Amino acid sequence: MPGLLRTVLRRRWWLALAVVLAGLLYAMVARHLDDRLWFWLHEIQVQPSEQQASIWLPGYKAVLQGKPLQGLEDDELSGLTYNPQTNTLFTVTGKHPQIIELSLTGVVLRRIDVHGLSNPEGVEMISGGRLAVIDERQHTLTTFKINELTHSLEAADNPSYELGFADAGNKGFEGIAWDPVHKRVLLGKERDPMGLFSLPFPGDEGGPGKLETLPSSKLFLRDISSLTYDARTGHSLVLSDESRLLLEVDAKGRPISFISLARGMNGLRGGIAQAEGVTMDAEGNIYIVSEPNLFYVLHKDKEPTPAP
Repeated sequence: MPGLLRTVLRRRWWLALAVVLAGLLYAMVARHLDDRLWFWLHEIQVQPSEQQASIWLPGYKAVLQGKPLQGLEDDELSGLTYNPQTNTLFTVTGKHPQIIELSLTGVVLRRIDVHGLSNPEGVEMISGGRLAVIDERQHTLTTFKINELTHSLEAADNPSYELGFADAGNKGFEGIAWDPVHKRVLLGKERDPMGLFSLPFPGDEGGPGKLETLPSSKLFLRDISSLTYDARTGHSLVLSDESRLLLEVDAKGRPISFISLARGMNGLRGGIAQAEGVTMDAEGNIYIVSEPNLFYVLHKDKEPTPAP
């Protein structure tokens, strides 16, 4: 009898172990941790010459992190863009629709009320000094022209374009980036399904072209919360809130490099929770905002990361 009992207990132990391992495997696949591991093994073998031809995220370190943006404690920040004309940043708030101008050190410079939008989620400087704002709930892209005296805007008085996916609810377009080389807007749909898109966007004389799907099947992300484009390399940065990841992709949607936004990674003393906006300035510095109102800056090391 004791031998039979030991056999039963042993089988139950192995069954419990199998269930735990299956659960861990499922969690890894669901969170793309397996893809991340395989890509990391590839990433550490990339040579310095290849790193220099890309943005190369592993070379970045957080130099300003978790700075509260004063006066925005009750707002939900989303999206981020750099304006080379003013050398400042712009983000948007969803709860009380506003465009917020920031310094490169996270000082709130100006709040612009935007009437007629319900849920601004993305913002980007595009050609002709226009500021494009995505309303996720209305599924629209509206362009505004602002100057140093602008403190209020009416969406109805400015050009607005339907983006489609009317049944996406609150899981529509969040990411937006400007590709000045091809005169197009790059768009990131949050999820269900997640995807990247291209929208040709000319000057003031006409509206956008046809929305086109871009390759995104290789993205090991759970959602897309923001985008930015680097004209120097032709690569884009894709920010994921749920995956807590920043991913560099090339023009064909292939991953090039990534960094985790978890605590302890790339100089982060604390993880970046609810990362909602990313952009780069003319020097290649990376800026991130997270809900409700935190600000981060990452600088790149001068020397490429050595390959083993």
